[in-house]
Amino acid sequence: MGQKKQRLLEAKRHHSPPDGTRTSSPKEPRLEPPTTLGPQRSIYFSSLKGRPGRLGSEFFDQPAVSLARAFLGQVLVRRLDDGTELRGRVVETEAYLGPEDEAAHSRGGRQTPRNRGMFMKPGTLYVYLIYGIYFCMNVSSQGDGACVLLRALEPVGGLEAMRQLRHTLRKGVAGRALKDLELCNGPSKLCQALAIDKSFDQRDLATDEAVWLERGPLGPSEPAVVAAARVGVGSAGEWALKPLRFYVQGSPWVSVVDRAAKRNTQARAKASRDEDF
Repeated sequence: MGQKKQRLLEAKRHHSPPDGTRTSSPKEPRLEPPTTLGPQRSIYFSSLKGRPGRLGSEFFDQPAVSLARAFLGQVLVRRLDDGTELRGRVVETEAYLGPEDEAAHSRGGRQTPRNRGMFMKPGTLYVYLIYGIYFCMNVSSQGDGACVLLRALEPVGGLEAMRQLRHTLRKGVAGRALKDLELCNGPSKLCQALAIDKSFDQRDLATDEAVWLERGPLGPSEPAVVAAARVGVGSAGEWALKPLRFYVQGSPWVSVVDRAAKRNTQARAKASRDEDF
């Protein structure tokens, strides 16, 4: 039985969270009350109406690839200390499959204090530092050492607060104001825009009071999803070429567009339509 399932069973038996799960929220950066923008209509999804329900543990309890695809269209919410809610619709993700995956931090099954969140129950955040200054946010899935990296969001609420946070947290960059398209179009950018840092590591996205996932509004049809190679894993051999990055086709908020993968996706979609006739 995998380590994640063992921890889940122990948690239910003792009516307490798994060892290492945090229940309190460390202090977060405080902002002056910003002028926030309400939810905006997206050309890729229907407009937000009402308040979508929060997604629970069962949503995250699926294999990394299916979870990476399921994330697309859902809304990530971050509540700051002053009550301001920042909201972004997920438009790009990457799946990391665990010990077999040469691009994963858990390759070979190695478990360290840094990557422990990858081995915890599905829905656990794994936040790590890159280049010594930037953070990336992952969410654990089924399977020991498997997770999903959140790569890009479409901002839909709290844009001015996001702009302030990005301006404050960008390293060595000053000057012009950021455009909306630049707020969350990358894994480190979205962490800056939502004030996500190492203090969020190993939190439970299904229960945390400062960050959670809500079901996105359903559009008239599901958006086309492009499957492409992951970004920045060139040293992972054949794993660098596997199509484990998923993004909404045509979304301007995606961090990197893979034109070849897009053409392949369109060709498959056309072939599928032709088979229907």
